[in-house]
This record gives sequence, C-alpha cells and structure tokens, in this order.
Amino acid sequence: MIHPNLVIDALMKGADGVLICGCRPGDCHYQEGNLKAEKQAEAIRLMLQDFGIEDERFRLEWISAAEGPRFAHVVGELTEQVKNLGPNAYKM
Repeated sequence: MIHPNLVIDALMKGADGVLICGCRPGDCHYQEGNLKAEKQAEAIRLMLQDFGIEDERFRLEWISAAEGPRFAHVVGELTEQVKNLGPNAYKM
C-alpha cells in the first residue's frame, strides 16, 4: 500500500513521474490490497489536480512478477510521456 502523500511528496520535490505497480486484481496475496491501491490512486489524482500537477505524471498499473516485458513496456511508455511533458516545474 502506498500512502498518497508519498506520491505527492515525490512530485513536489521534483520527480518527473511516479509509477506504482501492483498485483492484478484477484491475484494479490494481501487479498484486497490492489483494490485499496485503486482507491488511493483516485485520491492521488484529485490531489494532483489541487496542486496543479499534470495527471500524466502518475500511473498505476497491474503487472505480475511474470510479466517482465510488459513492465518494461509500461516503464518505457511512462518515460516517453513524461519526456513529452518536460521537466516537472513543481518543486519545493
């Protein structure tokens, strides 16, 4: 579980993007951990709006440990997306 403040803090300190990966729904050994993460992601997106940080700088993805190529693809996509946005202008 990731507290929303950790994501917001990372972005406010200059991180250009944040990716959270979790188990696929129904496959989490924490039973409902990924469902809680989904709700946390909704809260994070609302906070991003409040702070004027682009929503595209944050991403939540369900990727199992056996999906190395998919993980690499998602990281590449987010990296490209963040490059297109440019450096994060919101720094404390």
